[in-house]
Amino acid sequence: MRLLSVNVGVPRANPWKPVARTGIDKRPVGGPVLVTAPGPKGTGAVGLAGDRVYDVDHHGGPDQAVYAYAREELDGWQAELGVPLGNGSFGENLTTAGVDVSGALIGERWRIGADLLLEVSCPRIPCGTFQGWLGRAGWIKRFTEAARPGAYLRVIEPGRIGPGDPVTIEYRPGHDITSALTFRAVTTEPELLPRLIGVDAMPQDIRELARRRTGSP
Repeated sequence: MRLLSVNVGVPRANPWKPVARTGIDKRPVGGPVLVTAPGPKGTGAVGLAGDRVYDVDHHGGPDQAVYAYAREELDGWQAELGVPLGNGSFGENLTTAGVDVSGALIGERWRIGADLLLEVSCPRIPCGTFQGWLGRAGWIKRFTEAARPGAYLRVIEPGRIGPGDPVTIEYRPGHDITSALTFRAVTTEPELLPRLIGVDAMPQDIRELARRRTGSP
């Protein structure tokens, strides 16, 4: 398991949302790139040095510090869509090889390189910018139905990373709640929502959403 690329955003105009700019145009860099825990949501800060988000109400902050997507899943979409998808095409910071990113457990911890320790926090929920960036009508629905969301991660221990660094899973929690299952619960399969509430590493806003929709205390 390893990193194929570390991808940092190039700011560009955003014609797909009422936000002037977007950082979805992620491009591989040679590294090393410093990754640290960002400040609170609302500032635009993310984990990778030189990167940021612009839709600060919906992106960024400690639970969305780093976004990872598997090269194997990009390859599947590339074949399905009939267009080349380079590393970073889905706006991911980390493009991995040999890592089941969508199948990672919430709270699972990855050591990347010698120092960086990340913890899987939640899935990516597609938005209008993502659909506009790919130029595919109906993309939000298609991505949602596929339920291959990748994963956001929070930074537990900072460090520098670069392409080729090994990825080691240092810890797996004792539950079976994956990024993909969480995605299905909050999008197409609400009957799964009660299973999210007791997961300690689940972001508080998702647990509150699950409680609200299920009427749980």
